[in-house]
Amino acid sequence: MTEKPQLSFWQIWNMCFGFLGIQFGFALQNANVSRIFQTLGASMDEIPILWIAAPLTGLIVQPIVGYLSDRTWTGLGRRRPYFLIGAVLATLALFAMPNSPTLWIAAGLLWVLDASINISMEPFRAFVGDQLPARQRPTGYAMQSFFIGIGSVVASLLPFVLARLGVGNTAGPGEVPDTVRYAFYFGGMVLLLSILWTVLRTREYPPQALKAWDEAPPLQRRPLDAMRARRNGLIWLAAGAAGIAAVAAFALDKQLYILAGIVAGYGAALLLFSLTRAHGAFASIMDDLHDMPQTMRQLAVVQFFSWFALFSMWLFTTAAVTSVHFGSSDTTSAAYNEGANWVGVLFAAYNGFAAVAAMVIPLMVRRWGLRISHLINATLGGLGLLSFLAIRDPQWLLLPMAGVGFAWASILSLPYALLSDSVPAEKMGVFMGIFNFFIVIPQLVAASLLGFLLKTFFGGEPIQALMIGGISLIVAGLCVLRVRHPVLQAATP
Repeated sequence: MTEKPQLSFWQIWNMCFGFLGIQFGFALQNANVSRIFQTLGASMDEIPILWIAAPLTGLIVQPIVGYLSDRTWTGLGRRRPYFLIGAVLATLALFAMPNSPTLWIAAGLLWVLDASINISMEPFRAFVGDQLPARQRPTGYAMQSFFIGIGSVVASLLPFVLARLGVGNTAGPGEVPDTVRYAFYFGGMVLLLSILWTVLRTREYPPQALKAWDEAPPLQRRPLDAMRARRNGLIWLAAGAAGIAAVAAFALDKQLYILAGIVAGYGAALLLFSLTRAHGAFASIMDDLHDMPQTMRQLAVVQFFSWFALFSMWLFTTAAVTSVHFGSSDTTSAAYNEGANWVGVLFAAYNGFAAVAAMVIPLMVRRWGLRISHLINATLGGLGLLSFLAIRDPQWLLLPMAGVGFAWASILSLPYALLSDSVPAEKMGVFMGIFNFFIVIPQLVAASLLGFLLKTFFGGEPIQALMIGGISLIVAGLCVLRVRHPVLQAATP
């Protein structure tokens, strides 16, 4: 059997270039959507539940797109049709988001935007696994991290830069400033053009070639017994229903409905699977979820704590920095909007450091291996978030962003490098989509718990969410030591 050909530096560059646009859209969303929600009248307690759109759409869209792309072969190839469809839809959503007249329309557009970005993003993860041999995959995912960093730097800085150029950075009540509006317009064009670059400058191997080159060990199939699925489904459904009833009976924070709904939803999915056992996307995804490789199961814990921390940062950094470091929670004030723009600079900084980290990470992997490298990077990120509680000069907040940047680049590359070698080529898309469950679920848990925890134990102070996130990142780094995986060869461009 011949080995899968190695690609040149510029071939890897072209196949990953589309991630520049994908992350441009995500960065604009992460840095500005809370600001848009607050501008349109959302209270601090409502922000986490409004953000539920982002992770929930990923939970639904990514495994379906992965399943479909595994079974697609067209004139554009296997993954590239999904790149293109998602790019067009995401561009339209970016144009519309800053013109939302009401809060509920903005929340709905977040659903559309996140779903569209996910349509493009999930096949990009599988694309690296498809195109590169095992020894080049860490480099491929690091290259994606590089473009993620560059795209995020520019996108996060845009409102700040536009304000310095004289574009209006304040607006009347319920109106989004022009700095944010023009940034979203520019971001839509960057997203579309960068993905077009990858679509037009790459090619794909046909499914039969990928199967012949498959390097992953065969899956240990463990058929999910219908009776066991039914029993477990009833238990999960009952637990979720009890949680919903408890929230209602004791007038607990309404965001806890999300957590109870996750539990009940998983129970309902198991019950549906046990009753139908039908062929098709749903049955296949449930079977594959049950048959996850051991490496994937161990990485699920790492991903949970990593993305819980990231969601804490994305949700509450704007509120934390504007209230603590700039002394204002009034969305119409100059101090608040100056602080919100500075958060964009901080987000640009950690993404800039991530671009640097993407070049360093292959060297770290060569020296210490995948697991120790990820432990180091996650710990640096955790310490960076914890330092927000001690630093009071907003200028000095740039320093901990270096640690956050290394953690971000590592989260976006090393778990995927660990995973891709344990996944068969014919199921690369669906398993990358299922792996997204362990990105989405912690975000849903964060959306349901963080507001409750802050209000109940921390006096509603948003900066405490960054403390929780910092601890969570350190735990994620420690959990990666449990992952058992053969030592990979050093990444080479």
